[in-house]
Amino acid sequence: MSAMHEIAELLGAAGPLSKVLPGYAPREEQQRMAEATAAAIEAKGKLIVEAGTGTGKTFAYLMPVLRAGRKVIISTGTRHLQDQLYGKDLPVVRDALGAAVNAALLKGRTNYLCLHRLATAADDGRPLKDRQLHELEEVRAWSGRTRAGDVAELGLLSEDSPIWPRVTSTTENCLGQECEHYQDCFVVKARRNAMEADVVVINHHLLFADMVLKEEGFGELLPGADAFIIDEAHQLPEVASVFFGVTLSSHQLRDLARDIRVEHLREAGDMQDLPDAAGALEGQVHRVRLALGQQDRRAAWSEVSATRALQTVLEDLQDSLNQLSDWLTLAAERGKGLESCRQRAVLLRDRLVQLREQEDGEYIHWFETFRTSFRLNLTPLNVAPAFRECLEVLPSAWIFTSATLAVGNSFTHFAAQLGLEDADTLKLDSPFDYRRNAMLYLPEHMPAPNERGYVEAVVACAREVLNASSGRAFLLFTSHSALRAAAGLLADDFPYPLLVQGDAPRRELLERFRAAGNAVLLGTSSFWEGVDVRGETLSCVIIDKLPFGSPGDPVLQARIEALRKQGANPFMEYQLPHAVITLKQGIGRLIRDQADRGVLVLCDPRLLGKSYGRIFLNSLPDMPRTRSIDDIHEFFAGIEPVVAEPLSSGLPT
Repeated sequence: MSAMHEIAELLGAAGPLSKVLPGYAPREEQQRMAEATAAAIEAKGKLIVEAGTGTGKTFAYLMPVLRAGRKVIISTGTRHLQDQLYGKDLPVVRDALGAAVNAALLKGRTNYLCLHRLATAADDGRPLKDRQLHELEEVRAWSGRTRAGDVAELGLLSEDSPIWPRVTSTTENCLGQECEHYQDCFVVKARRNAMEADVVVINHHLLFADMVLKEEGFGELLPGADAFIIDEAHQLPEVASVFFGVTLSSHQLRDLARDIRVEHLREAGDMQDLPDAAGALEGQVHRVRLALGQQDRRAAWSEVSATRALQTVLEDLQDSLNQLSDWLTLAAERGKGLESCRQRAVLLRDRLVQLREQEDGEYIHWFETFRTSFRLNLTPLNVAPAFRECLEVLPSAWIFTSATLAVGNSFTHFAAQLGLEDADTLKLDSPFDYRRNAMLYLPEHMPAPNERGYVEAVVACAREVLNASSGRAFLLFTSHSALRAAAGLLADDFPYPLLVQGDAPRRELLERFRAAGNAVLLGTSSFWEGVDVRGETLSCVIIDKLPFGSPGDPVLQARIEALRKQGANPFMEYQLPHAVITLKQGIGRLIRDQADRGVLVLCDPRLLGKSYGRIFLNSLPDMPRTRSIDDIHEFFAGIEPVVAEPLSSGLPT
C-alpha cells in the first residue's frame, strides 16, 4: 500500500478516527486533502487547498502531520480556532493514532500576563475607576493561580477591558532579558515549550511577527520547522500588509508616556523633566488628533498632508520625541525600564520621520481617525515579493487552506497576492447536500444598491423572509451605516428578539442568539466569518449587497490606481475576486452541519443584472434558486420542491 493511500485509509470507515469519534463518517474530500497534504510535506512543496464547509479540513491536515513525525507549525487566523485545534482536535487525532506527539500552543505576547506590568499597573499617577480597580484585583488574585498566564483563562473580564493593556506587554514595551521577572515570564515559558514541541499551534499575527520583526528569543522556531500549515489562509494577505508596513498610532505614543511616568517613579524620581516631557508628548498627541479633523475617517494622507496646521503639530510631535529621547538617554542608566522607554521613543520618532518623508510609490500612505485616537500608516502595494523572500528563507513545505480561496475554479487571485504562482492547487467542494438542504432566494423588484431607499427595500424583503423562517436569521450588511439604518427600521413592531452588532460584545450577542432560538442578528464584517451556529437556531442568512470594497477607501483606491498604471483591469483582477471570496465567507455561516437546513437571501439585483453576477453565482454551492417568496414559505414548511433545475426560469445555472 502506498504512503498516500495509507493516509486516506486512516480517514476511512474503519480507520482510527472511527474508533474515537462516535458517528464518524468518511468523506472523499477529506481523504483527498489528506493525501495532497502528505505529498506536499514529503516533497517540501507548496499547496493551496480550498476545502468547502464540512470537508473536515482540520483532521485532513492533522492526520498526515502527526503521522509524518516532523516538526510542524500550524497557523490560524483566530484565537478561537487556535484554542479548538490545540484543546480539542489535536488530542483526538493524537489519541486515534496513539502518537507520542508533543504539542504546544503559542499566542502573541498580548495574550499573556506580564508580571512586570502587573506590578506597575496602578502606578502612573492616574487613579483607576472602581470597576477597573476591582478587575485589577481579580487579575492579581488569578496571577497566583495560573500556570500558563493565558488571559483567556480569566473569563470574568471582557476582551475589551482597559485593564488588559496595563497587564500585558507588547514588542515595544517588553524589557526582555533585562526584566526582573524574566525567569518566571509566561511568554518565555510558552516559547520554550514551543521550541521543544513537535507540533506548534500559533496564529497569523505571531507568524509574521517572527518573520518580519524577528522577535528576540523566538527566532529559532520558524527555521526549525519541516512544514507550515496555514489555516484560514484567506486572511493572510491582509495580515501580511500590516506587518510589512509601518504604523504609528496615538495608542503607542500614549502608552510610552504612561510607561515613562511609571518608570520615573520607580527608578528616577528626582528627574522631574521626565514626567514633564511625557505630559508634553500627550499634549502633542491630542493636538495631532485635532489637526486631523473632528470626524472619524479613513483617507489618503495626501488629503491632509499639505495642511500647515498639521505639519506644525507633527513637527512639534517630532520635537517632543527628540526631547524625550535626550532625557531618556540621560536616565537610561538608572534602570532597565527607562532604557526600554528610550528605545521605544527612538523607534517611534524614526517611524514618524519615515511616515512624513516617505514618497508614494511602493507604499500606500493613509490615516485613520477615531473619536480620541488616530493611526498613520504606510501599507505596501504588493506584499508578494516580501512574502516570497520569507518563504525562500524557510524552505519547508507550505500548505495554505481555507473554505474560501478560489474564484470559480481559479486560485489566481489568492496566489498572486502572496507570490505563490508555482504552488499546486486543489479545490474540494463541500460534502453537504446543498441541493436538498438549502435554497437561494434572489428577490424581484429590488432597486439598485446606490439608489435612495435601498436599505428600506432590503428590510421589507427581510421581513417577508423572516415571517417564513420565524426569525432564526443573520442579516449581514456591508457597511455600519446600512446596519444602523436597518436596525432603526426594525426596532418597532418586530416580533422576534433583535440583536444588533455594537450593542454588546460579539461573544455575548452570539450567546443570546443561540439561547433565544428565534432571534434575528444584524451584523457587519465581524459576523461574516469565524462564527459557527449549528442547527435550526440559524436557518436563514440575508445579505444586503455584494461586498465590494468601499470606493472611498484609500488603500483600495491606491491599489486600483497602481493596477491601472500596469495596464491591468483592477475591477476584474482585484475588486471582483476579493468580493467573491468575502461573499463566500458570509454564505458559509448558513450550513454548518450535515443536518442543517437554510435559506440564503442575496438582495443585490446586480447578481442577475450585471454580466459579472455569473462569476458570483458560479462560485456558490450548488443549490436550487428561486425568485418566489412562496417557495421560501414551502421550504420552511418542509414541502420539498420537485425540481432538478433552478426553481424559476431565467436564472443562471
